[in-house]
Amino acid sequence: MLVTKTIFSGAVALCLSLSVYAADVSVMMHKVNEKGVGEAIGTIQFTDTDKGVAVTPNLKGLAAGTHGFHLHQNPDCGVKEKDGKMTAGLAAGGHFDPAKADKHEGPHGKGHLGDLPALDVAADGTANKLMLVPRLKVADIQGRSVMIHEGGDNYSDLPKPLGGGGARVACGVISK
Repeated sequence: MLVTKTIFSGAVALCLSLSVYAADVSVMMHKVNEKGVGEAIGTIQFTDTDKGVAVTPNLKGLAAGTHGFHLHQNPDCGVKEKDGKMTAGLAAGGHFDPAKADKHEGPHGKGHLGDLPALDVAADGTANKLMLVPRLKVADIQGRSVMIHEGGDNYSDLPKPLGGGGARVACGVISK
């Protein structure tokens, strides 16, 4: 099926034509903190296309700005202890990295397969901008988690590891 999506970024509109395939996964996202999984904030749709996976967030209640956005290894959004204190979303493990690249280079680099484009949240706390991830298929992400971090992502391990996104603030489990 051919789908045409129009994406608005400021005053510029971008029209994409994508061939959409049958594989499609919807993930319920929740806020996370050191006490566990909290309120639902919306969904993220992952759809196979001829250009990779189309990621369509439909989120609300997030801090405005750019946020690190990644697939994590484990299908678990729970807390886990680190350095003697409970840490939000740590049960999700590290970034999904099946090739063991051990580096963070963003969605177009040759690092972690779980590196997604940064998530842009509008001033009203919503995120709904379509993104494409060329190196992924829906089959790759099943049985993982998707994580939103507090800060942005520079797609590098310098000056801080994993893009410098910081704390985990929202998470969703991707079922198999």
